[in-house]
Amino acid sequence: MLHKIFLTISALFLVSATAHAQEATEQAPAAASVPAEENILHLDLSTGGRVTIQLFQAMAPNHVERIKTLARQGFYDGQIFHRVIEGFMAQTGDPTGTGTGSSELPDLKAEFGRYPHLRGVVSMARAESEDSANSQFFIVFYPRFALDGKYTVFGRVTSGMEYVDTIERGEPPVNPSRILQASVAADNKPAVLPGARSNISEAPITLDDLNAPLNP
Repeated sequence: MLHKIFLTISALFLVSATAHAQEATEQAPAAASVPAEENILHLDLSTGGRVTIQLFQAMAPNHVERIKTLARQGFYDGQIFHRVIEGFMAQTGDPTGTGTGSSELPDLKAEFGRYPHLRGVVSMARAESEDSANSQFFIVFYPRFALDGKYTVFGRVTSGMEYVDTIERGEPPVNPSRILQASVAADNKPAVLPGARSNISEAPITLDDLNAPLNP
């Protein structure tokens, strides 16, 4: 008899606990989904086109957020690739163009991972301290596994690598290539191409203008 009572109480407790767990699950707010475009970076280069970079949010969240923040501020627009080494990488992100500058934001704590420095990988540049990355980054031309675990990888080029390959070489280059515009894909900014006309408003042409005599 006591055994049956114990089993009945246990069953009631299990049903009650299950109901409470289900209710808590139903009441918990669903995690906001982030559009895929939020973690895609576009670099419009003076070498002729748009470079698309997949950002590794899960791997280096703080560095990805920094890059997106600066891109949205227009920080990278017009900056040169100040250090470009054949067979190695192209570095940018310094507003002074000397390799010693950075943004006004604080340096970042390292987020070293296991992703290798393959062709097209985008990684943060830094000074001697591991926690000194700020705004400068580099794009790898060819694999450099010696950098693995020493620099924070935050993305990789998925298209437009041909425009990276033609970046002017030098330290610094004589005629440096530039980032015309850096933007997050979710913001839907149109590409800025070399030689594109600026949006200059012109006065409308009137009938008097058409009938005006030509200057000798």
